[in-house]
Amino acid sequence: MRLALIAALAVCAAAAPASTPPEQLFRQAVEAQKRGDLDTAIRAYHELLAQQPNVVEVRANLGAALSQAGRYDEAITEYRKALALKDVPQLHMNLGLAYYKKGDFVSAGNEFAPLLKLAPEDPKLATLAGDCAARQGHFDEAIRDLSPAAKAHPDDLGVAWVLGAALIRSGQVKQGFPLVERAAAQGTSAEADVLAGEACLDLNQFEKARDYASAALKIDAKAPGAHTLRGKALQFLNDYPGAKADLTQALAEDPNDFDAHVTLAAIYNTERDLASAQTHIDAALRLKPDAPLALFERARIERSEGKLDAAAAHFEAVEKQDPNWLQPHVELAALYYRLHRPEDGARERAIVDKLNATNMGTNAPARSH
Repeated sequence: MRLALIAALAVCAAAAPASTPPEQLFRQAVEAQKRGDLDTAIRAYHELLAQQPNVVEVRANLGAALSQAGRYDEAITEYRKALALKDVPQLHMNLGLAYYKKGDFVSAGNEFAPLLKLAPEDPKLATLAGDCAARQGHFDEAIRDLSPAAKAHPDDLGVAWVLGAALIRSGQVKQGFPLVERAAAQGTSAEADVLAGEACLDLNQFEKARDYASAALKIDAKAPGAHTLRGKALQFLNDYPGAKADLTQALAEDPNDFDAHVTLAAIYNTERDLASAQTHIDAALRLKPDAPLALFERARIERSEGKLDAAAAHFEAVEKQDPNWLQPHVELAALYYRLHRPEDGARERAIVDKLNATNMGTNAPARSH
């Protein structure tokens, strides 16, 4: 390949003389690229292409140098020009990587998908294709992309991490947690620790959730989601001062943190600081007006304020959205009796008994309380 390229450049030299012979210019460009002198490499590749624009290897190398320099749009243009000259899998791979680094996961996934069909057990391809799908919220697709590589390469942490994250985010927490936990055990990724902690929270393992959040914050003091995660875990562990400190810090970093607002509202309501509880639930509802958890906490605050009819209406709204969530039924059963609606109370009590029987032994996920 290299000899053929130099021969082609030598022909180019005979056709269009230049101050530096093309084969020497090519070698200089490659050497500059290897040592990280990307500006020099890019200039040399451009000079070569000005003499002979149809040399695929030069255009591909230019795309790689531009991508290394973070000039992804220019790199994508060069890779596409190279593909027009010669359609080969490696150019599609490089084009996909440029899109991926740019953050265009749709276009990147479109490049990786055909390659993955040719090599479904390739761990690098599976990780990239699966991550592109997961970042678009296509978790089932990500799981499908990653499963063959996970079976072929059970010790590959990249595959395990992306597959575990996709499983957790698709609701398959028990299946995904061991994979994410393996990645978190390396102690180098705050993101892995946060995701593992969130899975522990869903599994009602509150001490482990707290510890994962703390581990994430040791790696990165501003790890996204870590203060919120620890605050939520501490709430379930009844450490309200610690929870409030973490959640307040989370809101200092991101004032639009929905979970932090809802959890603080729940804590302040428990402490009967209803004004503070109302402030945070109002903020949460501005962010997500129909979110069941926010509506549930608003109903709890209204109940604390003695606004029983309003509380019942909001608990009923939550119940319609999430009929298998136990706690709204528990709240309504008690509330209906206070409102002198014994038949409605008995109906809710029966639903509570049924859900308790169904959930027995299933470790149903915890929610803010």
